[in-house]
Amino acid sequence: MSNVCEEQIFSSIFKTNSKTIFNYIYYKFGNEEKANDAVQEAFVKLWENCAKVTPEKAKSYLYTVANNLYLNVLKAEKVRLKYADLHSNSITNESPEYVLEEKQFKQKLDNALNDLPENQRTTFLLNRVDGKKYAEIAEIEGVGIKAIEKRMHLALKALREKIDGI
Repeated sequence: MSNVCEEQIFSSIFKTNSKTIFNYIYYKFGNEEKANDAVQEAFVKLWENCAKVTPEKAKSYLYTVANNLYLNVLKAEKVRLKYADLHSNSITNESPEYVLEEKQFKQKLDNALNDLPENQRTTFLLNRVDGKKYAEIAEIEGVGIKAIEKRMHLALKALREKIDGI
């Protein structure tokens, strides 16, 4: 019987899930440092409870713990999301006009994403940035696939209304 207390299994759970859990918390709340803390603390808690949590349940345990930790930290604090550049600022031969337009578009997109309800924003980013399938997002969020489809539809509709060219 495999056990989360075995270093190899724990390590593999960490490798498989830590990045997405970080992104999940970051997309929800928009604070990189606190997302990092929540992920680390979630894994510490998993290690402390490794005998009680089966490897199959480890993933949902981590999401739940990270989310709850973050909600506790958050309490009354309202954080605006400032997205990390999805594409790095590589040197390009683009005209200054293009660079300015891209900057304005990025600003519009950031604002539009900020205005989305948190569950739509999280769903949208997990799908479009992390490449998670609806079924995976549904599992992470603890809802049905239909709910995720609806969130995605509403998010895209809202973004289209706010930004021409999506």
